This record gives sequence, structure tokens and C-alpha cells, in this order.
Amino acid sequence: MEPVAPAPMLFAQHLVVDFGEVRAVAGFDLSVAAGASVALVGRNGAGKSTTMRVLSGVLPPTSGTVTVAGIQASTDPSGVRAVVGYCPDVGGLIPRATPWEHLQLAARLRGMRDWEERARDLLERFDLATAADRVTAGFSHGMGRRLSVVLAAFHSPRLLLLDEPFDGVDPLGVDATLDVIREARATGTAVLVSTHLLHLAVEACEEAVVLRGGRVVAAAPAAELAGEAGRDRYRALIS
Repeated sequence: MEPVAPAPMLFAQHLVVDFGEVRAVAGFDLSVAAGASVALVGRNGAGKSTTMRVLSGVLPPTSGTVTVAGIQASTDPSGVRAVVGYCPDVGGLIPRATPWEHLQLAARLRGMRDWEERARDLLERFDLATAADRVTAGFSHGMGRRLSVVLAAFHSPRLLLLDEPFDGVDPLGVDATLDVIREARATGTAVLVSTHLLHLAVEACEEAVVLRGGRVVAAAPAAELAGEAGRDRYRALIS
């Protein structure tokens, strides 16, 4: 008797998202196993961020289904949000709160205990320790991106969704984000990264899904998009 393959950590089928007469996502399908990493790549407006919002449980799809860790988003959206760590492409931070207050609130809402050591470690690794007591209203774009990644990974989610985590981030922050992705995968977390930075998508993930006009136009090992030949193939797919 052949062994039964484990259920995917993330399973999305026939996702469609309409905003009025505009179809932002047109029949998106994706399956991501525990410990796997997938990059969503494509030009601005390709539907990457809208797809990430649906997968995180923030935005309901017009049609289609999403299951995370066996939880149906349509029937238990709060259950999905409990096992997902989501870094949105913009926003998500409280301007008058400090990084430490963000982490305190996250720990309280998620019922986390003995969280302070992990919080300090993440702030140190993302070069935010000295800014831990500063309100985020004065943060640069890159600092806000780094804090958003910290908050997404803080509770060790089953599914880590990072939307444009590298945008405007310095090399130290990029390295810290790549380390968080590797560590999450090692513990069985499924990782999905949306980015328009192809070289970082290739470095961060093992698989790549190319979106254009809200549709998947290709899916392949990320390594196939590396180098000049990979960039040429990518340009042809998104043109």
C-alpha cells in the first residue's frame, strides 16, 4: 500500500477576485507543502498583493476556496488568521505605537507566553533594538518593512506570507529576512513571498509562480529564473 501524501499547508483553488468590473485575480490555483517556499513574481498590478490578502484571510475572494493547515477560510476565517503570519505590502503598523508595543499587542491577542526573549532577538536581528521605544510614525519605509516582517514571523506561524518584504530594505534587513524564511521552513512552516525583485525571489524561494493580469502564466523551480537566461524568460512571460 502506497503511503498517503500529506495534505498541503496551503491550498488555493479557482480564486477569483473582482473589484467592480475589474478582475484582479482570475482563477488562481496554488498548493504549498509544509516547509516549502514559493515566490509570487510579476509586474505591479499583476494581482500579487490581492492574492496575498485573500490567502491571509483579510480579503474574501469573489469565488474559489482557500484552506490553510486544514482550515477552510470561508467557514473559519479567524482560524486561518490564527495560523498565518502576514506582512502586507503597505500599512499594517500603528503610527503612535512603538515596535515593542506592537509586539506586546500581538502577544496578547495571540495568547503567547514567555514571548519577550523572541521579541528582543527579532528586533536585534532586524536592527530595530535601538528603535524599540520609538513610535513608528517616524520610521523610514525600510524600517517599517523590517518591523512588518518581524510581526509576521513573531508567533512562528504555520503559513508565512511576506508581501514585498524587500522593498526599500537595506542589505542587513534583506539578510535577516532571508534567515527568517530559512528558519521558518526548517520548522515546517510554508512560506509565500510576493516580490517584484526577481533575484531575491530566486534566492528566497525554491519555486516561482509568475502572474500577469491576475493569471498564473508559469510555474517553475525558481532557479530557472536565475541569471541572464532566467531574466530573459521572465521578461517574455510578463510582457
